[in-house]
Amino acid sequence: MTRKRSLPETTAYVRITYQSWKLGRLEGEVRANDYEWQFQWQFSKGGLTIEPSLGRALIREPLGRFLEQFDYQLEAGGDYSFVIRAKL
Repeated sequence: MTRKRSLPETTAYVRITYQSWKLGRLEGEVRANDYEWQFQWQFSKGGLTIEPSLGRALIREPLGRFLEQFDYQLEAGGDYSFVIRAKL
């Protein structure tokens, strides 16, 4: 009998610091383990900017999916989290 290996998981914590439906933009911070980034998502244009560049490739796709899935539920000042299926 083979045992199924569980995938590694990391919880990412998101704080929305700015929101403008008129400009089509969200800004915020995301943390996962020892990494921290600032992001700007222009959902009206589909652009996601993440700084600093260190570790950006690890968070870009999962953060983008999270923002697209919950965009209308996210509010400035709100704290959120999501699980990444990887060890950061």
